[in-house]
Amino acid sequence: MTDLSTEPAPGAAPAPIIAVEHVFKSVTDSTGTLDILRDIDFALAARETVAIVGASGSGKSTLLSIIAGLDTPTRGTVRLAGQDLFAVDEDARAAWRARQVGFVFQSFQLLGNLTALENVMLPLELAGRKDARAQAAEMLARVGLGQRLRHYPKVLSGGEQQRVALARAFVVRPAVLLADEPTGSLDFATGATVMELMFELNRELGTTLVLVTHDLAIAARCQRRLTIDAGRVTEDRDERVEAL
Repeated sequence: MTDLSTEPAPGAAPAPIIAVEHVFKSVTDSTGTLDILRDIDFALAARETVAIVGASGSGKSTLLSIIAGLDTPTRGTVRLAGQDLFAVDEDARAAWRARQVGFVFQSFQLLGNLTALENVMLPLELAGRKDARAQAAEMLARVGLGQRLRHYPKVLSGGEQQRVALARAFVVRPAVLLADEPTGSLDFATGATVMELMFELNRELGTTLVLVTHDLAIAARCQRRLTIDAGRVTEDRDERVEAL
């Protein structure tokens, strides 16, 4: 497995936490070639928040997967904390994700045979943390589920399941949080509560947030908005938005 290092040169300016450099993504089948992403190029500094918006099927989730190193671009580079994700093998990318990245999905992605506490403990246990139980319990209390530690996902509401997912994502104190339609399965009021909690945790922990959403009100809370249309990105940046 390739070793990764993020030590900057003495006196060097800090590199962007995420740099997407001229990324293209195409797929080919019997009908021909479909260009999903075309020359996507942007960088994010630590603690920034960005929303990726666009029509259904525009490539938002594909871009998020490429940023995570879960999907590979046809051409181009993604650097996470200064490292080229596609210059290393999948084992190295997986290890890097475990240390640097948290995920929140529309469908929660909780393990049904594990309790809320065990779901949140899992990434810490995989990292070899001996304080996994205490840290997981503390984070669940932070998201308002201190009394639900031993409950399984099937007896939790959608909003409670998404709060467990938030706790699991933030418990490792990731440098980057990637969220794919995190309120898509929730009603308006529950979704608003979950998003408020996400932004609070993001602010407290100084995480860089990359959020795919169809909700323009949520997107407006981010410092930057990237719109994908016909495979290309345009940006709307509001300098008045305070870092969340």
